[in-house]
Amino acid sequence: MEGFVGRYERQLDPKGRVALPATFRNRLEPRCYLVLGQDKCISVVTVAVSLAWATEMTQAVKRGEKTRAELRAMAANMVEVQVDGQGRITLDENLRQFAGLSAGSKVVVSGAFDSVEIWEPTRFARMLAAGEGVIAGDDA
Repeated sequence: MEGFVGRYERQLDPKGRVALPATFRNRLEPRCYLVLGQDKCISVVTVAVSLAWATEMTQAVKRGEKTRAELRAMAANMVEVQVDGQGRITLDENLRQFAGLSAGSKVVVSGAFDSVEIWEPTRFARMLAAGEGVIAGDDA
């Protein structure tokens, strides 16, 4: 399995750094990108996925499926980060505010197949419950 799967509880340190799960590190080292994630999380993607997302977004704008405002917001908030020797990445302040995270707070680091998502725990629990309900057929 090459995708990112599983969920892990972590805590941001006072500098806004989070330790990536060991199983994720080898695919994200030495550098990766942080970007605005859907449902107010922070998405962490490989260099290759960041290039694919940028190409996809640009093409969607040209087709009229996305707006230039969306493209600008995505590009302006995409941040390249280095994975340090302890497997940590520093979460950009703007992205932390977007996701409702603060230095020292607890977070959930969750796999999303082609990306990793970093969540405020209460929001993650709501999103997870909604998705599990759909899978269980509770929406029917």
